[in-house]
Amino acid sequence: MKKSKAETINLSDPGYFINRELSWMKFNDRILCEAKDRSLPLFERLKFLSITASNLDEFFMVRVASLKDMVNAGYKKADIAGLTPAMQLKELSIVTHDFVASQYSTYNRSLIPLLLKNGINIIRSFEELDEDQKEYVDEYFSHSIYPVLTPMAVDSSRPFPLIRNKTLNIGALLKGEDDETEFAMVQVPSVLPRLVKVPDKNEDMTSFIVLEEIIERNIDRLFLNYEVITASPFRIMRNADFTIDEDEAADLLTEIEKKIKKRQWGQVIRLEAQSGMDDRLLRLLTKELGIEKNDLYFINGPLDLTFLMKMYGMEGYDEFRDTPFKPQQPRLIDSDKDIFSIIRDHDVLLHHPYESFEPVVDFIRTAARDEQTLAIKQTLYRVSGNSPIIAALAEAAENGKQVTVLVELKARFDETNNIIWARKLEQAGCHVIYGLKGLKVHSKITLVVRREEDGITRYVHLGTGNYNDTTAKLYSDIGFFTCSEPYGEDATAVFNMLSGYSEPVAWNKLAVAPLWLKDRFLYLIRRETEHALSGSGGRIIAKMNSVCDSDIIKALYTASMAGVKIDLIVRGICSLKAGIEKISENITVRSIVGTYLEHARIFYFYNSGNEEIYCGSADWMPRNLERRVEILFPIENEELKEELRMILQIQLDDNVKASVLQPDGSYVKARRRSGQESVCAQSVFCEMADSEARKKAELYNERVFIPETKL
Repeated sequence: MKKSKAETINLSDPGYFINRELSWMKFNDRILCEAKDRSLPLFERLKFLSITASNLDEFFMVRVASLKDMVNAGYKKADIAGLTPAMQLKELSIVTHDFVASQYSTYNRSLIPLLLKNGINIIRSFEELDEDQKEYVDEYFSHSIYPVLTPMAVDSSRPFPLIRNKTLNIGALLKGEDDETEFAMVQVPSVLPRLVKVPDKNEDMTSFIVLEEIIERNIDRLFLNYEVITASPFRIMRNADFTIDEDEAADLLTEIEKKIKKRQWGQVIRLEAQSGMDDRLLRLLTKELGIEKNDLYFINGPLDLTFLMKMYGMEGYDEFRDTPFKPQQPRLIDSDKDIFSIIRDHDVLLHHPYESFEPVVDFIRTAARDEQTLAIKQTLYRVSGNSPIIAALAEAAENGKQVTVLVELKARFDETNNIIWARKLEQAGCHVIYGLKGLKVHSKITLVVRREEDGITRYVHLGTGNYNDTTAKLYSDIGFFTCSEPYGEDATAVFNMLSGYSEPVAWNKLAVAPLWLKDRFLYLIRRETEHALSGSGGRIIAKMNSVCDSDIIKALYTASMAGVKIDLIVRGICSLKAGIEKISENITVRSIVGTYLEHARIFYFYNSGNEEIYCGSADWMPRNLERRVEILFPIENEELKEELRMILQIQLDDNVKASVLQPDGSYVKARRRSGQESVCAQSVFCEMADSEARKKAELYNERVFIPETKL
């Protein structure tokens, strides 16, 4: 066996890694590229711009906030890319300021003119209104806005108000009879529409003005005995990342409820001020909020672009949106047959959102009403606001089934929703587990136990995505049904571990984090390395959301140096550097950003021709592999393996929505080679799921999937 080159190279060199936060900003930049893409329908571009804004908000509230906490605590240890928290904040300040400038350049220079050209006018200033429109807007203020507003003044008896996280406000400087300058503010009500339609004399034009412009125009009516010197919108972002001392928390649910309330009043970490804000008002805000220069963002346009998602959903503009795709009946599900008989006949693989999520809902709903069902056990991480799965679980308990549900209360920003569902399930008679101490339960697994003629049968559903019927229409995920006894035994062991802390002696099929999964991945990567060194070739294809675990990355570098051909399909963060001479020359990384959020985790290992394919809930990140309960499961049915190989191949062929990571850490759009057809993976999957396009799917299936084992 050849000696590995990795033995003579320091693979821990920071130069071989990309900082995870900076990599995430590259991901958000790829979404912004979709907003800039002139080939997309206008409202689709608005949607992507809105997504960049909501993404950036969460990034600040969690990741930037976490770095600030580290700096405040005096933590100076460098990350795998050699950057301390203070260095990361400095780099991020530059990158995020540039990013915000690019967001608003796209909005002002590209999207606003295009909207106007297509008969939609977003009025930027009250001064642009004609007299009739001004009169209409003033009337609208009097009748629809004024009664909702609560003006807040600051003086000796009224301290500076506590400003809620992410709220849009208008700050003002006032002068009273004593000529003293005072500060006042009013919160822009989130309960009112952000975009207000105003009449337009041009019948071919639909005009809107943002709510804060109307309030700013009429702010003097809120402070009647004062002169308004200046007024301007502003918005703050607070630290929303909280930690819980679970050893000290007597009641986890109650403790999380307390922390959620405190999230509104965390440290201010970002101030957005409209460009042109009066210096006196700005100085007052920065002083009162404790804002440093690097945390101040001047905005050239309306603050908080997430309102564009509401605009995307407005009725009457279908020509500016992609034609909605309706998830199709899964190929392996016969709607005329009972779901349990289908699973008894054969394992089932589902590819959401191209194939409907309804069989998963039907699986739980049928079990709830089925006389033969004895027990239902399920993990829930994020569920929809009006979840049919929750309703089915409650119905099952009411029907006398043994129902055990682990509801992960620590699912960030879904804590409140999950607390509500947990209580509802308890009231229905379900046994509810509120997560595990020190770990998040991120696995997606359901076990249904039935009494059948030949004894007890266990039916298992495993997935890469949440049990959320809403996001299942928007996220690309894999679901898997089986009643194979080894999977059933493992599923039982998982739930026994979650409810009773009993660890199994061995697993039949599953690999579970945090104790076994990382070692399993490292073993699979090293096995390909050994095959390559022995001359039998090696091939890895891995699709996931993020890659930033240093041990996994170093194992991939070692495999690449041994000659293993590695293709990574990574939607978001990637701390691995591709194409480094003599280190990662055999590794390619591509990211696909399209209509649907790429969320599936699929892992392919050539294994000298004895191919193994796995799906799971975990990314290659320390938090997934070391601090969460995650599940990796093999797909062993040859027909289903072929389907997963095809999914991976189509994504590797994508030359429309894919961007390829360069050695310098940048991404460039995948290019079509001469004579190569245009391939948009998500469009291909939509066509393949359509029953009328089955022949096309079969044609794609005929393509030979040849593992590139020798380069």
